[in-house]
Amino acid sequence: MTVKIITDSACDLPQDIVQEYDIEVLPFLVYIDHKEYRDGVNITTRQVYDAIRQGSVPTTGQVPMDAIVDTFKKYAQEGRQCIYLSFSSKLSGTYNTARLVAQEMKKNFHDFQVTVVDTLSGSLGQGLIALEAAQMAKANADTTHIIDRVQRRASSNVEHLFSVDDLHYLYRGGRLSYASSFLGGLLQIKPILHVQEGLMIPFQKVRGKKMAVKRLVELVKERSLGDKNQIIGITHADDATTAKQLQSLLQNTLGYKNIIVNLIGSVLACHIGIGGVAAFVVNTKLPEPNCLSSGETI
Repeated sequence: MTVKIITDSACDLPQDIVQEYDIEVLPFLVYIDHKEYRDGVNITTRQVYDAIRQGSVPTTGQVPMDAIVDTFKKYAQEGRQCIYLSFSSKLSGTYNTARLVAQEMKKNFHDFQVTVVDTLSGSLGQGLIALEAAQMAKANADTTHIIDRVQRRASSNVEHLFSVDDLHYLYRGGRLSYASSFLGGLLQIKPILHVQEGLMIPFQKVRGKKMAVKRLVELVKERSLGDKNQIIGITHADDATTAKQLQSLLQNTLGYKNIIVNLIGSVLACHIGIGGVAAFVVNTKLPEPNCLSSGETI
């Protein structure tokens, strides 16, 4: 019986991939107009975007403890080993909650083995790590090899490169000053952001969406492995046209063949709003095994 790969709905993996590789996806909470929903269970990403367009201000909460307990208990009773790949601990408390649940579960199921890994990632950055783990599990790779690989991937080995349209959401989330967001909106400034140690960091500004897409392509070229067969992830905040432009440039200019495109999911949509695009790619910075620090086996 293969190890079970578990992640959460911040991963933004398309449903067909989730089903093909039998990945368990735990739901984050979404709050809209004082109502609570479970992401992907009783609300869809499309409904979240519709709510934003209608003027609502959705917020999110971490994966509820009962969802983690029920999932871990199910696989403990089946005698299956699990790897849970969580959304960045710098952006959510879910990683720490999962660690605590795993420790408690061990008291009743002494042989249960679960490794909880902080991916320090989100969206398809997290999704690429989960997908690789699931591919290895499907190929019956040794569990220790899977754990080693995902922990090393989580240590700054997956690039998150993205731009957003509406700076108001970054201001509201404390990532831009009011002056920067106000002037940026007037001047059509598009911030380019990436992820460092699990946090979203603005690091460059360009003018206009066309230049933002061009810069993302340049950054993918600079930071990727350079393997035309490697998987590139693209997500967009309800902006399929820009996502297609980015995909076309990555395919026709850089020659990448394997590209996954999906909506930015509910978790991040609540924080960046409408109109953004992102690229995710494995880079060359694969740490040595003795650098591991982002996972814990219970």
